[in-house]
Amino acid sequence: MENKPQPFHITLLRHGESVGNAESRWQGQADFPLNDTGRAQTRALAERWVREKVKFDLIISSPLARTRETAEIISKALNVKIEFEPLWLERDNGEFEGLTASEVRQNFQHPSFSTPFDPVGGDGEGDWELFLRAGQALHNLLKHEPARYLIVSHGGLLNQVMHAVVGMAPQANNAGTRFRFSNTAFAQLMYYPHQHRWAIDRLNDHAHWKEAE
Repeated sequence: MENKPQPFHITLLRHGESVGNAESRWQGQADFPLNDTGRAQTRALAERWVREKVKFDLIISSPLARTRETAEIISKALNVKIEFEPLWLERDNGEFEGLTASEVRQNFQHPSFSTPFDPVGGDGEGDWELFLRAGQALHNLLKHEPARYLIVSHGGLLNQVMHAVVGMAPQANNAGTRFRFSNTAFAQLMYYPHQHRWAIDRLNDHAHWKEAE
């Protein structure tokens, strides 16, 4: 009797609140650390998962400080190995990187119409480029053996991963569907490779931190 093919269990987690989040900055790949709220959020999530007896076989994290520290807090609580993978980095925001939202509005011209192929911040990643990288990150994950994976990444990149999962290409003028990922909120998915079937079990779960946006 053949063993039944196993699915991938994938949890997509956005990092805790960072200094850049609190200051309303276009963080992108600028390396802002977690702030005290972000650390408290992450500890609350780790404690929740300990209580719920959640198990992961591997954590794969963006190497930026805010995701690295989020992953390390959870890794220590759950005793799980971490691998750092640059494909899971946040969008390259070009010249906007590190600036506040008001600085971007005041210092740059913004076209009345943009396509998914246009860069962000002059020379950063446009939506299509980010979508392709998200697809590559997902593709590389699915080259692993089916297991329980925790991905620690960023809101922009995770949005495009969700678009890749549901087969929805980026649209012009930032139109279309957005998947909300509050700080330390997570989505849970299952992938059945023998059927190429996705199941989305949870979205934007932040029950451990009620004050999340």
